Amino acid sequence: MLVASLSRWGHVNADGDRLDPPMAVIAWAAANVPGMALVSGTVSQARHRLDESSAMIAETFPPLAVVEDFRIDDTVSATRYRADEQSTGIILYFHGGGFVLGSRASHDAVARRLAIGTGADVVSVDYRLAPEHPFPAATDDALAAWHHVVGAAPGWGVSPDKIVVAGDSAGANLATVLAADVRGEDVRPALQLLIYPVVNASESADTASRREFAKGFYLTAERVNWFTDTYAPVPADRSDPRVSPILADDLSGLAPAYVLVAGFDPLRDEGIAYAERLREAGVPTTLDRAGSLIHGFVNMTALSADARGVFDRMSAAVRAALS
Repeated sequence: MLVASLSRWGHVNADGDRLDPPMAVIAWAAANVPGMALVSGTVSQARHRLDESSAMIAETFPPLAVVEDFRIDDTVSATRYRADEQSTGIILYFHGGGFVLGSRASHDAVARRLAIGTGADVVSVDYRLAPEHPFPAATDDALAAWHHVVGAAPGWGVSPDKIVVAGDSAGANLATVLAADVRGEDVRPALQLLIYPVVNASESADTASRREFAKGFYLTAERVNWFTDTYAPVPADRSDPRVSPILADDLSGLAPAYVLVAGFDPLRDEGIAYAERLREAGVPTTLDRAGSLIHGFVNMTALSADARGVFDRMSAAVRAALS
């Protein structure tokens, strides 16, 4: 059993990508070690475990110039990170976790690495989570966070036209939905940074990658379905473009996008398809395929040189968009 499982160190997917060995170890542990799965126990236990495990494998960074907590509309907490005295812009960041898990704590290292790598302020948002707060609570919080940051930017010494909307997984969904929500406003994002986004919660989300990586690669088909059912318990909502942005009739006029997908991720193909739809709509779009990595890798940079290299690429893309 163990020998067969460890053979994933040499696993090659249908596209010819070879799995990064540290990613193989994480995937094997998530599938075989009690307590290491993405979701286990109650929702409260799973949230606590994700915060703890993220802290255990987080990189260590030098002190930042600014780390401050604040409130948005008295309901949502956020933290602003700034690496140096001056800032190149703002990254409004929404964490992943299937709209059910995740927090500023689970993504603290992600925010710090982004702040250091881009020179921008990173505002990490603790939007409301399901099942306590199902759709559309998270999208409402994302929009409130945008308006707060646009208003606060001058006081932070940053021009409002230098704000990136960003996130991973469910957070990337919120980022691109937000970009659509504000496209008619005077201030719009400079970039959408979409890290392995989930963009299709409808019945049409039957992709080759969802089938190929249904089991054994950290994020499973079972967990994707559970997150969907928890976030959007009303089936009709799952075809709403604010839940499934790939189903929007019109994607034109959105901010330029940098879409990052992982090679061993059930969400890979819908991320690729969404990038193609953005391009077809005339949105300047870069698709970055991190072929050797699994879902969640931005939280695993301490363990993988491949993950660090991809993180550096997307940081460079943000710097370019803000320059």
